[in-house]
Amino acid sequence: MASDKQTVTRLDSNYMQQYDAYVDRQKRKKKRLIRRLVLFSLIAVIAFGSMATYHIKQRVLHAEKTEEYEALQQDLAELEKQENNLKEEVELLKDEDYVLQIARTNYFFSKEGELIFKIPEEDPSY
Repeated sequence: MASDKQTVTRLDSNYMQQYDAYVDRQKRKKKRLIRRLVLFSLIAVIAFGSMATYHIKQRVLHAEKTEEYEALQQDLAELEKQENNLKEEVELLKDEDYVLQIARTNYFFSKEGELIFKIPEEDPSY
């Protein structure tokens, strides 16, 4: 419909030159603003991503350490129980009657004039 030619002629006045300079300055300001916003957004995304990655790694490390701690706590409880049992056994081994009783049952140690018969502990098959 309309031709590509401008129907209004442009005046080369001082005002138009100032207006053109003003429009150019506004375009440059807008372009710089967009660049700054893109740069700031990029930095913010990188910072957020690195913090999220660090946080996830720390959570995984914490979970591993907690699991290891619980396993060590269980080992400690077992070792303390074993230590108590060994202390009790040491106390019992200080008693001469207990040592003689163990020698009689495990090593067939007998008193003078005593006979020892070994009875099988299995049930007969008949």
